[in-house]
Amino acid sequence: MKTRAAATAAFTLAALLTLAGCSGGTTSGGSMPGMDHGSSSSATPAQSADANEADVMFATMMIEHHTQAIEMSDTLLSKDGIDERVTALAEQIKAAQEPEIATMEGWLEDWGATSSDMGGMDHSGGGMMSEDDMQALEQATGTDAARLFLQQMIEHHRGAIEMAQEEASNGQNSDAVALANQIVESQTSEIATMEELLATL
Repeated sequence: MKTRAAATAAFTLAALLTLAGCSGGTTSGGSMPGMDHGSSSSATPAQSADANEADVMFATMMIEHHTQAIEMSDTLLSKDGIDERVTALAEQIKAAQEPEIATMEGWLEDWGATSSDMGGMDHSGGGMMSEDDMQALEQATGTDAARLFLQQMIEHHRGAIEMAQEEASNGQNSDAVALANQIVESQTSEIATMEELLATL
């Protein structure tokens, strides 16, 4: 995957403020987003009014972050000779993150923003892998590939947790904050699992 060109911080902030809109709407009591992945476009007008720039940044960046995690998982799953526990984890990551992407894309649409609107932002941090990292995973084989996947995904998950904690602290949309808290919980658990797997490979 080719990394996108970085934009200036000022441009990013301006884009966020423009996309997010303003509002002190009432907090919506929507359902837990992680429990109903099929309703990605079900945000109500109240939810739309209750999104701030932190919510827009969280959804936009987490879509890109999840997309790379799925690419990493697909790369591993295309290989032969991988420990079945690691392939099961890769499948688990895909199963969790694909519907979350759909949910967040639906939110951005309802909020009047799309993930492509902020595609120029610099997302080189947050646990994202570089092109060299992705190439190394592509070229690795067998146990080396399994170990590298786990090492990279641990770093990737830690970045996602930091992003989600930022949303939990600063976000305004109740569903987005709920998803952020869910990501913290689920990916913290997956990190523990991956560290245990690493110790056995």
